[in-house]
Amino acid sequence: MKKIEAIIKPFKLDDAKEALSGIGIQGLTVSEVKGFGRQKGHTELYRGAEYVVDFLPKIKLEIVVADDLAEKVALALQEACQTGRIGDGKIFVLPVDDALRIRTGERGDLAVSTQ
Repeated sequence: MKKIEAIIKPFKLDDAKEALSGIGIQGLTVSEVKGFGRQKGHTELYRGAEYVVDFLPKIKLEIVVADDLAEKVALALQEACQTGRIGDGKIFVLPVDDALRIRTGERGDLAVSTQ
């Protein structure tokens, strides 16, 4: 099994969800996060005072899939979330040793399958 973590721009969430649905992915976890990479944040003016916004709002998607689906998921996310501009995000693919479905006690690939 693999865990795909994607950090994307917030306005790309619907595109990512549609792309994942299109390849049969039915479950994912979404978190609102903040961070920066090469963008380095920006300055804003508030009540006459200038301040630096170091951390930019992002969305973190987490999906656990069978090994054979990992590349398909990563490519679908990359295509759906790419704008060609700095700050598009990153996709990480990590190994998952085991998974356990709480309701049924199923383990491994059975715990992450959609049946």
